[in-house]
Amino acid sequence: MAGKGAGFFVSGGRSAWSLIGAVVAVAGASAFLLSSTVNARYERDVSRMVFNDNLDVLDGIKRKVGASTDTLKQILVDSTEAGAADSLPYLVVSITDHRLWYKRGDQILFTTRVATGSGKVLAKGGGNKWKFETPRGRLVVESKETEPTWVPPDWHYVEMAKKKKLGVVHLVRGQPIKLGDGSVITVEGNEVVRKTPDGQLVPFDVAEGREIVANRSIVIPPFGTTQRKYSGVLGTNRLNMGDGYALHGTDVPSSIGTSVSHGCVRLRNEDIETLYQMVPVGTPVYIY
Repeated sequence: MAGKGAGFFVSGGRSAWSLIGAVVAVAGASAFLLSSTVNARYERDVSRMVFNDNLDVLDGIKRKVGASTDTLKQILVDSTEAGAADSLPYLVVSITDHRLWYKRGDQILFTTRVATGSGKVLAKGGGNKWKFETPRGRLVVESKETEPTWVPPDWHYVEMAKKKKLGVVHLVRGQPIKLGDGSVITVEGNEVVRKTPDGQLVPFDVAEGREIVANRSIVIPPFGTTQRKYSGVLGTNRLNMGDGYALHGTDVPSSIGTSVSHGCVRLRNEDIETLYQMVPVGTPVYIY
């Protein structure tokens, strides 16, 4: 029994070592295959990003490839997901060339001229300032709109005031602005109105370039009022990319092909209508 026991132990040990050797060999082969796959993906993505001159996305790829602490399973899952994403379309915008491409792999599905950020700086009292540039990097189409309404940020009123050599004043609900003729500018419901001494309420009719002016200042209406909403300025459609940036149409088609926007990417209305139909929510947007 002792001999058989000893013999069984030796035989079992050899079987275990053989099994371990086989597992190591398979793991080695898998690691080699994974390394080759990752390298191939890396070279492909680098080529694409170099073409797009997109350093932010390139850094992200480097970080992914360098994640050596990830488990083999997780890396394989990421590789599978990335491989599936290769078949999905994406948008590319060149700020310098003022051009947009909608692509799937190397295939161009649609391309057109665009307008991009002017790069100008608008200073406000107190050291505040805005820089009107189109953001570089990877964004995503978060939502889509038809006949979008523009809610002007404060910088719009500051910019218009500088052009007209006027001041700016915020209209606050419950705090009317007194005028020289005894009337006041106030908020009634969702309307900014001029309230005359005899109690008549006259809503203001505003548009871009035709803001409310009182006491040598442009009045900034409260958010939520009709007078803080402009129609037609953004064209027929808008693809929102977050943080106030979007791809949208324009009421000034002559601006296409120039650096004139406040950061958004402008297209002719017929072009944004085409993209609205083609581009789904979740589509990546690479801007360089």
